[in-house]
Amino acid sequence: MSGSLNITAATVDPALLDLPWHLPLDQWPVENIALLPKGISRHLVRFAHLSGHVIAIKETTDEMAKREYAMLRNLQALDIPCVDPLAVITNRTDGNDMPLNSVLVTRHLKFSLPYRALFSQTLRPDTATRLVDALAVLLVRLHIIGFFWGDVSLSNTLFRRDAGAFAAYLVDAETGQLYGGGLSNGQRENDLEIARVNIAGELMDLEAGGRVADELDPIRISDGIVAAYRSLWKELTGSESFSTSERWRISERVDRLNELGFDIEELAIKTDESGTTVRIQPKVVDAGHHQRRLLRLTGLDTGENQARRLLNDLDSYTLRFGRKDYDEEMLAHEWLAKVFEPVMRAIPRDLKGKLEPAEVFHQLLEHRWFMSQQESRDVPLAEALTSYINDILRHRRDEATVVGPPTGLITLPITVQAGAVSDEDEDDEDDQLGTDPASLEAEPDWRLKV
Repeated sequence: MSGSLNITAATVDPALLDLPWHLPLDQWPVENIALLPKGISRHLVRFAHLSGHVIAIKETTDEMAKREYAMLRNLQALDIPCVDPLAVITNRTDGNDMPLNSVLVTRHLKFSLPYRALFSQTLRPDTATRLVDALAVLLVRLHIIGFFWGDVSLSNTLFRRDAGAFAAYLVDAETGQLYGGGLSNGQRENDLEIARVNIAGELMDLEAGGRVADELDPIRISDGIVAAYRSLWKELTGSESFSTSERWRISERVDRLNELGFDIEELAIKTDESGTTVRIQPKVVDAGHHQRRLLRLTGLDTGENQARRLLNDLDSYTLRFGRKDYDEEMLAHEWLAKVFEPVMRAIPRDLKGKLEPAEVFHQLLEHRWFMSQQESRDVPLAEALTSYINDILRHRRDEATVVGPPTGLITLPITVQAGAVSDEDEDDEDDQLGTDPASLEAEPDWRLKV
């Protein structure tokens, strides 16, 4: 390693110094490289092992690496879903003191996948629509904070399963710009048009390769992001007028925004001169209403839809076993200890990498509901869990496993266009506690249909 090497990072992993920075990225030894699929990119990218995890290393210029690193950190500070920037490494030289490209290092977002990895053979229209809807939500969140992306596409986004839907995460911030005063309508429309054109092109590319269902229309799907974006933007930022006798509509608007997963920072309420008409203008803060409530009550950090689903189950438990001397936090702790955690401990160790815990719990509730419908009875949770493990979970493709040493897979701030990305589930204390699904029967029979 050259003595002139310069590492810029909030916290530096000492093992970072042991990587062969004196070699061009395309000449790194096999023992340093993580065997993960990667796609076409404007820059050379390699995956490497680092302290039991996997990092993505992108060769680029000093200026672009530093700019993107700073932008990703700013987006993280604003609670925008994006990849985690680890370091910028500059002043690289080879053994002959010849300069090498600077690199940006990022960490993996666990259980996230590029869009091409979310379907096995052919992309169905409903899956494509859910991906586009998730991207529309991400774009709205970015525009609310004044971020112009400039390169919106499925390829520059990673997706995590979120209770039957998908949550989108920004991967490439290379072309992005934050505007403190917010975006103009023209800037928003420009980003939206970039998204529409890029998505249409990506889906046409899949269509040409025979990787989409016959009924999938790339133009219709790509137009869908425009409709989804405008509908959500109007709901979040549009003003509303009504009679003073309909003041209940203020609470209704707040509840509607909460259901979309957004909190309100302030609500501007004005009446006309006659005092008969009320006009409201919400100022929303970032998404995560249900995430924040679940995190506050249980400490579980999940996706927004997953949080909504788990909260529904928690509320059902509370309705059945709520006590006047128990507050919401106490009941949430009881639900966590008697319901959620026993389910997670019952998952066999070799299946823990299939899905993240919140998604497992959501799918279990779905499976139990379908079993109850088919058998016209209230199927006990333990019975549903055994069936779910053996009939569904065991046959899923791992979404948290890679070939090689135990790793935490990373994502990279570049265009990703190839197969599944996955990482091995990290060990935790619950891995050592093999809970038998049948033991759940000992808990109170609070179980309700979902």
